[in-house]
Amino acid sequence: MRATLRWAHADFRAHRGEALFVVLASAGIIASLLLAGALFSYAANPWQRVFNQSHGAHLWLHTRAGADTAALSRVDGVAALSGPYRTTATTVESRGARAGVTLRAARAVPPETGRPLVTDGDWLARPDTTGTGAGSDSGALVLEASVARALWAEPGDTVRVTGPDGAPHALRVSGIAEVAEPRYHPGGGPGIGWVLDDTLDAVAHGDTGQSVGLRLHDPDDTDFTVQRAVTVLGADRVAQVTKWQQARAEAGGDDRLLGQMFAVFGLGALLAAALAAAGAIGARVRGQLRDIAILKAVGFTPGQVTRGFLVQHLAFALLGVALGTAAIALLGARIPGRIGEAAAVWQDLPGHTALMIGIPCGAVLLIAAATGLSAWRAGRVPPVPVARAALPSAAPMTALGRRALGVRVPPALVLGWRAAFPRRGRTLVPVARLALPLVLITVALVAWSTLDQFRSRPAQMGLPAALTVRAGQSAGTSDADLERNLAGIRGVAAVHPGAEMAALVPGQTGTITLRGLGTARDPYPAEVVEGRAVSGPDEAVAGQGLLDLLGVRVGAWVRMTVEGRPQILHVVGRTIEPESGGRVITTSIDALRERDPGLRPDFHALVLREGADPEAVSAALAGATAGALEVRETPNPVDRLEPARAVIAALIAVLALIGLIELLTLIGTGVRDRGRDLLALKAIGLTPRQIGAMIVTAAGLTALASAVVGTTVGVLSGRWLVDSQGASSGIGAGIAQLPPLPVLFTVIVGAVLGAVVAAVLPATRAARRRPADSLSETL
Repeated sequence: MRATLRWAHADFRAHRGEALFVVLASAGIIASLLLAGALFSYAANPWQRVFNQSHGAHLWLHTRAGADTAALSRVDGVAALSGPYRTTATTVESRGARAGVTLRAARAVPPETGRPLVTDGDWLARPDTTGTGAGSDSGALVLEASVARALWAEPGDTVRVTGPDGAPHALRVSGIAEVAEPRYHPGGGPGIGWVLDDTLDAVAHGDTGQSVGLRLHDPDDTDFTVQRAVTVLGADRVAQVTKWQQARAEAGGDDRLLGQMFAVFGLGALLAAALAAAGAIGARVRGQLRDIAILKAVGFTPGQVTRGFLVQHLAFALLGVALGTAAIALLGARIPGRIGEAAAVWQDLPGHTALMIGIPCGAVLLIAAATGLSAWRAGRVPPVPVARAALPSAAPMTALGRRALGVRVPPALVLGWRAAFPRRGRTLVPVARLALPLVLITVALVAWSTLDQFRSRPAQMGLPAALTVRAGQSAGTSDADLERNLAGIRGVAAVHPGAEMAALVPGQTGTITLRGLGTARDPYPAEVVEGRAVSGPDEAVAGQGLLDLLGVRVGAWVRMTVEGRPQILHVVGRTIEPESGGRVITTSIDALRERDPGLRPDFHALVLREGADPEAVSAALAGATAGALEVRETPNPVDRLEPARAVIAALIAVLALIGLIELLTLIGTGVRDRGRDLLALKAIGLTPRQIGAMIVTAAGLTALASAVVGTTVGVLSGRWLVDSQGASSGIGAGIAQLPPLPVLFTVIVGAVLGAVVAAVLPATRAARRRPADSLSETL
């Protein structure tokens, strides 16, 4: 063992450059994987991220005015209070949209506990006390992000706020903020807004309540703390209790969808990184075959050679892993942009410790397995190097190659092709290793294109209607007149009456949504991906979630119970259904009127003309009807997946780094393995420029083959992965959108150019080597 360690130390001193490359490659790969883990956690846990950054409250109590909330600070288990805030219930209108909003009286400085995170604009301005008017903005309003999205409100907009007494007030939106509380959903509970004390007094006129947030030492004690808090305040004083589990559950669907998608990316990136690190170690072992033969000639056993390489490269891997982990732990938060922000908040997110330990340990185990295989091969090297050198290093020149040289095809191109694709076995391994990061990059681009499709072409993703309109009690018009008025608005292409109701599935074991939308004469343009659209009586289309719930397929008859009466429909098609987990069955409103002749539309779905702006159409509707209509934007699931865009972009950068390390390893290995060939080529008259061009051409052709294979496999794998995620979430398969051909072409060209640039320096060094310097390569 002592001799093995002495040889390992001597080998390290003799090959410091190669050892440094292995260590830095391992460190870079581990750092890339840890950054990928931070980005995954950042995007897949949006609620937890906001909760940690805002120092959120686990429990919110909404009480009547006069409750002694200060006594809550003395309740066991309460770490800090947020508030109390005086509140009032209001209705906010903007661009024809209307939402219930609970206004909270806040100070000009955000609180420490339960602090709203301003993502756009500014917080409430401090009132001016000098009398000059500068900085005075007591009519400012900060809206929670989901409410602002429903109202199309942006910083600088003026919204109409109606208080409890019915008097309207004009407030200016100064900012948009995120909080770790339940989101606003149209038809659900009210949203949240923040104003200064003076503004609340002007709107509420004394009709106020209170809200107070409690941050707990132990989140598991929430239920017990609720009981203690209600006892302290009095049950008659508490109007509503909101727990942190409720807010997290609402974001849980997004977490699962993002988590499943990013888990696949993470496993693929770990495999690609392990292969890249193992390739670097294997290349170094192959570059020392002459030294191994000499060791065996002086008496080293195969076991000693194997142990020497294993110990040496495991030490390199552990050192690289330690450097990469330490770099991310200490400097990750200082990286500019979204990556640094993700690394900064990662330590407070769930699973941080597991990932910080699991990723390095998993990488070390994979590297150890690859190193053990390379070391075992090293132990089998014959002790007679002359016999190894006598073997041909490449396949003989083919007839096609000789003919190409005969017709004066540039020798660099012919020899570069021969060097890039020497034999079938030796060609497939480097192409496959380099193609793996490109496969994952292409899969990421498929996910990106799918998100873009939801935004740019929502009709093809199951969202043909951009707006829904509900008539208020003061509308005073018939359904026909309302539809005629709506159709006359500029930008509206079609108006479809609709009604929704809850229905019980057979056995009454679950609830689904029955929707009547469109008429037999003017059917709703649902995106049918399987079967056909509704064209006859008692026909319907359903989402994937409903088909999975009932265990049926397209073509089945479905029986359900609606308000105590049976409804039987024939499912003739499957649609992309982003709402309600896909548990929706849609027929025409005429079919529902056969069961209930007095049924009137609950809403009207508006399909806009191509290029029409939903905000402009909503504002036109508000102006034409004097606010008698409630206009809502159709929820788009991409709004909840917006953090995934930045993560996908960062993931592509991480995979590109892994691919670069793999590419450098392949180029270095190729130059070293072809040392004798380069000597022979120089001997027969090739110039240094031709030799350098041959090496660069070989690298470019290898990258081209890998890029073509990687993008092809990535397109197929990405479509399958996205459609599988859509099917498991209930939206349904058929949502995958392939990247445009120019984007795929850019990936291929970028890979080839990267290979060419990376090969320039090794090619230059190889071309400048003298024949005398290469004599040792013959051994």
